[in-house]
Amino acid sequence: MWLSIGAAVATIVLKAVAAWVTGSVGFLSDAIESGINLIAAAVGLWALKLSAKPADANHHFGHARAEYFSAQVEGSLILLASVAIIFTAVDRLLHPVPVEQVGIGLAFSVVATVFNGAVGVALIRAGKKYRSTTLNADGHHLLTDVWTTVGVIVGMALVWLTGWQPLDPIVALIVGLNILFTGYKLLKGAMLGLLAEALPEEETAVVHTYLEDYADANGVTFTSVRTAAAGRERTVNLVMQVPGGWTVDRAHDHADAIEAGLAEALGGAETIVHVEPLGHPTRTGPMTV
Repeated sequence: MWLSIGAAVATIVLKAVAAWVTGSVGFLSDAIESGINLIAAAVGLWALKLSAKPADANHHFGHARAEYFSAQVEGSLILLASVAIIFTAVDRLLHPVPVEQVGIGLAFSVVATVFNGAVGVALIRAGKKYRSTTLNADGHHLLTDVWTTVGVIVGMALVWLTGWQPLDPIVALIVGLNILFTGYKLLKGAMLGLLAEALPEEETAVVHTYLEDYADANGVTFTSVRTAAAGRERTVNLVMQVPGGWTVDRAHDHADAIEAGLAEALGGAETIVHVEPLGHPTRTGPMTV
């Protein structure tokens, strides 16, 4: 996230210079988006620090959901930026202003794009490695910014080559609409996370496969298997039905083995196992193994 903050500051300077030199509303809209990147990265850094705090007396399950707050703030800011960009683009269409020194502006913008692209890829890789909603969202936001800037560069190059000035606000308008869609997707993802969405399909398959193998090898049955994701945290809740003649100690040992096995299979997870005798009426649930 510190890398993201540094990238945002650098690209704001480069794009602001490009906008100032050329007077282009396209470059200006791109600089505004980078300003949003800076605010979002700062909020993301705060959210990551908070989400990393261990459970305490007031938060028994930790602070992992703080990352979804960061995604909500970032999505909201993107929506506000898109409205400002669209308004500016429409105004420039109605009141045209000639664009100057486009070549210099393009040079600054290309440098900013290369820098943003490298940082965006690094953030997405880190987000996958640490299962971080904040890093993943910020990385995708930066890559969206890259494609936005590519669009602006192409538009400005065409203005430079053809001299058709309305292309500048038209490009800015397209940028604004694209950013609007990005903000919507980020807000949607954050809301689903706050609603305790189930684990992704590939991780649910890992849980199902592990429990199926364990059930076959140990003569037990699993019912009411439920999962939830909260930032980088993974939670699995299940019922394990065991032979009625088992002692409490034996059932407890198997429950411990399942908790450790799922944590290893998922790369970290908290599993809650409820033990019942085989043949007990099965609870309704999303998955039975």
